[in-house]
Amino acid sequence: MVFKKSGFKFAALAATGLLAISLMIGGCGASKTPQGSTVNLTGSIKESGSTSVLPLAEALAAEFMKVHSGVRVETGGGGSGAGVEQCVSGTVDLGAVSRDISLTESDLISYPVARDAVAIIINSANQVSSLKIEDVAGIYSGKVTDWSQVGGKAGKITVLAREEGSGTRDTFEAKVMNKEKIISGAVLKNSNGEVQAAVSQDASAIGFVSLGYISGVKALDLNGIKCTVENCQNGTYPLVRRLFFITRNMPDQTVTEFINFARSDAGQKIAEEKGFVPLVISK
Repeated sequence: MVFKKSGFKFAALAATGLLAISLMIGGCGASKTPQGSTVNLTGSIKESGSTSVLPLAEALAAEFMKVHSGVRVETGGGGSGAGVEQCVSGTVDLGAVSRDISLTESDLISYPVARDAVAIIINSANQVSSLKIEDVAGIYSGKVTDWSQVGGKAGKITVLAREEGSGTRDTFEAKVMNKEKIISGAVLKNSNGEVQAAVSQDASAIGFVSLGYISGVKALDLNGIKCTVENCQNGTYPLVRRLFFITRNMPDQTVTEFINFARSDAGQKIAEEKGFVPLVISK
């Protein structure tokens, strides 16, 4: 069953057994799970941050607690900025970010746990299916204001964006906007889920979300490339990023084993099942 406390979610589940793995801090590949070893763990882990990472963190936590019944993992959202702030303050054991760590955050330790795409989404009723990146930049800078300007039916475009501090917004600005600013009139949302819900209900809307949030909306092709896991894996889709867990200091054994699990073959399989792009598995 699932409990809720102070905005975090956690599940209490029965144990079955887990294989221990070595931690690869900040590397680009996922670690493999060695055979024949188990670790008995107790304690709690509190995680918070990127709403892009949240569905993966929740799934990893549920599976980890099946294996380690003595561990409670609480997960929460709030955005990448909140994940950094709470990690630095010690409010959480693990932060989650959907962007690279900045120079001012360089003392944090980052652990890649999956790759992801930023999908440009529109309402399913909209006839547009593909845009060039410069078209998207034109819409978000305010130079393009009507769908008829980009091959759609005449009608004003409703621009939805994430709030400042969002890792998804940071990636979008870096890879799409080319130093231009998102228009001040954009409707700001505090999570990927809020953007997805708003676009699904508004035929005039456009937004950007993590790949895991495209259910019920249309993900546009960009520069003729479909937004799929396969195209993110092979590098052809242009808006791909890595997702990270972060810690302020070297983590204790319980947190280390959770990070290990996230980066293991088993954890990467969960990432793939949740619609994310697995890390390149070390052989």
